[in-house]
Amino acid sequence: MKLRRTTTALLAATAMTASLLGGQAYAADATSDTRYDTETPPAYKMIGDLVVARPFAIGATAIGAAAWVVSLPFTIGRNTSEATDALVLAPGYEAFVRCLGCTSSYEDWAKSRKHNNHTQP
Repeated sequence: MKLRRTTTALLAATAMTASLLGGQAYAADATSDTRYDTETPPAYKMIGDLVVARPFAIGATAIGAAAWVVSLPFTIGRNTSEATDALVLAPGYEAFVRCLGCTSSYEDWAKSRKHNNHTQP
């Protein structure tokens, strides 16, 4: 009975992981971002990113958000956007936006975002 539950749980976890990875691959194909065309990381990088880097990036995002809230009275009117970028957006990008296993940086993404915002009518 216990073996059946464990096996079912492992199969469900594997199916959910496969569906998440497949959805991300589909989303990467659907975007017009050339970063996904030039960078196709191998499976071991994706697994390492998922198991090691993403949890650290999520933790850094949470700690950075707390530090941002504490620093807010000192940055209002002076460098709020720089503090937001450094403490919240950069680790958040690494945790939630960057493709799995990719090594592209937040600066590249921010530059492309600013460039796309200026070129839109």
